[in-house]
Amino acid sequence: MKNKILETERLYLRKLTDDDFENLCKILQDKNVMYAYEHAFSNEEVKEWLTRQQKRYVNDGFGLWGVILKENNEMIGQCGLTLQDYKDKKVVEIGYLFQKKFWHKGYAIESAKACKEYAFNILNIDEVFSIIRDNNFSSQKVAIKNGMEKRDLIIKHYYNMDMPHFVFSVRKK
Repeated sequence: MKNKILETERLYLRKLTDDDFENLCKILQDKNVMYAYEHAFSNEEVKEWLTRQQKRYVNDGFGLWGVILKENNEMIGQCGLTLQDYKDKKVVEIGYLFQKKFWHKGYAIESAKACKEYAFNILNIDEVFSIIRDNNFSSQKVAIKNGMEKRDLIIKHYYNMDMPHFVFSVRKK
């Protein structure tokens, strides 16, 4: 598979390309998926999101990757590593977003665990984070299943709103 970064039992994770725009729209334009962001994205916001990931691949060596089902090569979501601001420093965050029809099937934890192992073993990062909206209970469960512990509560300002977020992290053993 072209642009493949890593592989799990059921999934491939690969770099996003311009051809993934429509697949990203299925995720980022679904208000049910984007409830923690308080809005579904416009076409322009989806394009900006895609461009931001592609810039991350070049500048950081990682970003959010497309999550592809091995059984049929369908892109069902995105998961990966991004640099986020936390306590006046940049930390590596594991993030994930999936099409609603693929929720509660174990794909988020399968891909998030693979990203954790990639960060620890390939990138040699000592600690990874997930910064999750306080009302996003499913994502919090994924973080806990990924061995993370709740470390902090912060307020992020996004879309003209103050949004409480829990900070989860796990250190390399």
